[in-house]
Order: sequence, then C-alpha cells, then structure tokens
Amino acid sequence: MMYTAYYAESSDYSSEMSRSNEWSALDNVISGLKTAREQGLGTSQARQALHDTMTVWSFLLDDLSNQDNNFPEQLRADLISIGIFVIKQVGRIYQAQSEDVDSDVSGLIDINTAIRDGLVQ
Repeated sequence: MMYTAYYAESSDYSSEMSRSNEWSALDNVISGLKTAREQGLGTSQARQALHDTMTVWSFLLDDLSNQDNNFPEQLRADLISIGIFVIKQVGRIYQAQSEDVDSDVSGLIDINTAIRDGLVQ
C-alpha cells in the first residue's frame, strides 16, 4: 500500500516536471521564432529556431503517439494534427516554399504560444 501511494505521488511529480519541461521548451521555441522574425530568416539564429521548433514538435509527437500517454484520445489526436501542421510549415519555410514567410512565422508563434499557455506550468 505504501509503495502505491509513493508511486502515485512520484508519477504526479514526474508529470508536473514533464509539463514544466514542455512549457520551457515551447517558450524557447517562441522566443527563437520571434528573434527569427525580427532578424530575418537568413540568419543562423533563424535556422536554429526552425530546427528547434521541429525538434520539440518531433519529441511531442513521439510522446503523444505513445500508448502510455494519459491525455484523452481526442486531445492527443488534435495535438498530433497540430504538430504535423507545425512540422510541415517549418519544412515549407526551410525550403523557401512559403508565399508569406512573415505570416507563416507569426502563425507558428501563435500556435506554439497557445499550446504553451495551455500547459500547466
């Protein structure tokens, strides 16, 4: 019985830490994307921001697709759809296939901000 309570407590702590790490990662992505938008997408900082965005979302997609993920199925599906969209947008920007780069980067900032703000810090 004692182990069950300890496991539940450590599992809650682990979940809180994970959410905090996800919040921080998304916050860093947002900051990088804002810098990229301000300094121009030809800079090394912009390339790094796009790479970081793809890396974070790849990690989140991997976590969301894991059967052990405790999010409700519909929420997971919605977040996976958003993640796929974000990765496609980053790819389009990388490959200079975007018709309005500033608008696309602003959209990525808005999406990442909404997801970050939805996490409990």
